[in-house]
Amino acid sequence: MPNQETLENLRLLTEQFYESAAAKKIEPELYQRYSVKRGLRNDNGTGVLVGLTEVGEVFSYYIVDGERLPAEGKLFYRGISIEDIVGNFWHEKRFGFEEVCYLLLYGELPTRDQLTLFTETLGGLHNLPQHFLEDTIFKSPSRDVMNKLARSVLGLYAHDPKADDISSANVLRQSLELIARFPVLISYAYMAKRHYIDEESLFIHSPDPKLSTAENILRLIRADAQYTEMEARVLDLAMVVQAEHGGGNNSTFTCRCVSSTGTDTYSAIAAAIGSLKGPQHGGASGMTFRMMQELKGAVTNWRDENELSSYLRKLVNKQAFDRSGLIYGIGHAVYTVSDPRTHLLRDYARGLAYEAGRESEYDLYLSIERLAPQILNQEKHQDKPICANVDFYTGFIYDLLGIPSDLFTPIFAAARVPGWCAHRMEELNSGGRIIRPAYKSVISRRNYKPMAERG
Repeated sequence: MPNQETLENLRLLTEQFYESAAAKKIEPELYQRYSVKRGLRNDNGTGVLVGLTEVGEVFSYYIVDGERLPAEGKLFYRGISIEDIVGNFWHEKRFGFEEVCYLLLYGELPTRDQLTLFTETLGGLHNLPQHFLEDTIFKSPSRDVMNKLARSVLGLYAHDPKADDISSANVLRQSLELIARFPVLISYAYMAKRHYIDEESLFIHSPDPKLSTAENILRLIRADAQYTEMEARVLDLAMVVQAEHGGGNNSTFTCRCVSSTGTDTYSAIAAAIGSLKGPQHGGASGMTFRMMQELKGAVTNWRDENELSSYLRKLVNKQAFDRSGLIYGIGHAVYTVSDPRTHLLRDYARGLAYEAGRESEYDLYLSIERLAPQILNQEKHQDKPICANVDFYTGFIYDLLGIPSDLFTPIFAAARVPGWCAHRMEELNSGGRIIRPAYKSVISRRNYKPMAERG
């Protein structure tokens, strides 16, 4: 902890910063003058094309004569629709996440024998390096599990004798180890936070190599290590629909951008974790859940659409929750009419909610999903299709499964790591050039002023 003099100095430096030129915003007009693609978006809202991929595809509009025409959202993993993937493994009453991991990494659906080999291999890679739990996770717990996850991934570098080898075979080996270890890392990071920071009882379970990823997560985070088959299957479904989302989503693009420098796997994946942590990316599920918790307390009658609409207007006008002007879980950078992942999760959220006697909460979510796009368009004086995204129901489903909010985004990371790894391998194999976009300098050039002339 800095002494009092240092703290006072920090206060003075902060005041100086807010009075300095660096604290001023760049004039919005300049972005138009220089045709800047803010957020790497074209004028019609589409993303700037910066690369090619065969890993995933996100579809939600047609382009006709330069105009974006909204369409029902579709998501494809290696060319196969997510609805077909989920429909088949759900109908066959089996877990699908491991199959999706294989599909993303290898580009093809596995045969029965290939899937067995793959899942058995993941099961054998769960264990962390010797003393890693005590020395890396428990000795420096974090208030935020995502922060601890990033540090743990970077820590694994020191235990890998071939950490900097970016050959395809070695990166594949590192990818399999990370996919297998993420559930363990997030669970133990949560236990460290729960015990050392929240001062609650500590319990540690070992992963079971014979269980699926979803089963192991539930086993590791519950004191009694118990779960139902339906709970595990719903968590597995949530992870399947979060496993990949094209090369343009922020965390995957971050992974590809960092990978294009030729750096090691651990650095690239840690960078992606930092991106996913943000409240406008993977952190949105937790923000949506907290927003809905506040809404439930602020609205006296959940069936009164006028009262619900009034609260939503307060959100948009920065008068409620975090005063960001956002309705978390509503709207998406690409999807317009619908998010296919939302459709899949909504159906299973209903069953869990009714089973738990929380149907009124589920109905509230349905109302907000319907009303929020209307309110956003009215308050922003626009008329465009807006849909609920995957984060809208994810937190609600996790809460129904008894999963603490500290783990909402970390589970997203455990689900997305196969997508990151698949894109990293593709970037290393096919990218060929370091990603280096341009920024236009808009400050006037000036001469250096000697200290004596500055006062």
